[in-house]
Amino acid sequence: MAQLLTGTDPQAIFTAAALLRAGDVVAFPTETVYGLGANALDERAVAQVFAIKNRPHFDPLIVHIADKDAVALYATDIDERAAALMERFWPGPLTLVLRKRPNISDLVTAGLDTVAIRVPAHPVALALLRAVQVPVAAPSANPFGYVSPTTALHVQELLGTAIPLILDGGPCTVGVESTVCALTERQAIILRPGGVPIEAIEAVISPVTLASPTQADARSPGTLLSHYAPHVKLRLLAPGEPIPHVGENERVGLLLLQPRPNVIGYAATEVLSQDGNLTEAAANLFAALRRLDAAGLDAVIVEPVPEHGLGRAIMDRLRRAAGNTRRAGNPLGFVL
Repeated sequence: MAQLLTGTDPQAIFTAAALLRAGDVVAFPTETVYGLGANALDERAVAQVFAIKNRPHFDPLIVHIADKDAVALYATDIDERAAALMERFWPGPLTLVLRKRPNISDLVTAGLDTVAIRVPAHPVALALLRAVQVPVAAPSANPFGYVSPTTALHVQELLGTAIPLILDGGPCTVGVESTVCALTERQAIILRPGGVPIEAIEAVISPVTLASPTQADARSPGTLLSHYAPHVKLRLLAPGEPIPHVGENERVGLLLLQPRPNVIGYAATEVLSQDGNLTEAAANLFAALRRLDAAGLDAVIVEPVPEHGLGRAIMDRLRRAAGNTRRAGNPLGFVL
């Protein structure tokens, strides 16, 4: 079982950094979700991440660095847009896709000539990156395709027997993965909505294009049509669609943005925010999905959220978590 160490302990940071430099893997907190990290310059170490997660090699990893001054060591063609976004949002939940230097393993970048890179805002992550002094490639610390972990306990439950060390930095404050913005073309493209709202990015480098949510883009993780998914089947309601009634013998759960009066009959209900706050909802999303997944339900009805600000990232995760679960002729719309 993995050691679970307090991330604010300098000795824990030293131990984690030593493991990474030795070619091992470590789970650590970021402001978005917990990551499973390996030395991005060590292909054998990175291969462990793919093996532990059962992650397909066509899905690239995000490289984490300690400060924006290090980006030129691993990426090229850093233009005025990149400089402006780094100045405004780093450290923070924004990943930039840039042309890569050859010192980054091709396994990290899925063989592409681009690299996804960011500076996380979590103090434990930054302390680890400063101590290890190498870039750290880190996807979410969970089996591939499952709900991302937002606490150290989530990581221990999912990967505790497969990794040597988890740094505990408390619950993640953002709760959804970083926004991924590609700057390798004349037009900036948001490949994945995330912790930095698109509106905030447009205020710095307007205009930007939002990639189609139905087409995976190889330059960014988290763009597959089915991803971030619990084992229980989800049905995402359309905007304005009423919450359906459920039968007495049906074990159906309900995921709501905020409390709704007179909703009865559901075996389990999770509320993301008491007042509909999208920042709070994003921080609570993955933990709520995990609790519903553990409740022994047959299916879960999901209420949509407004698609502005962090709501766009929440809906992106919910659509991918639901996957292709609708089927005509089924009253609740589930594949059973």
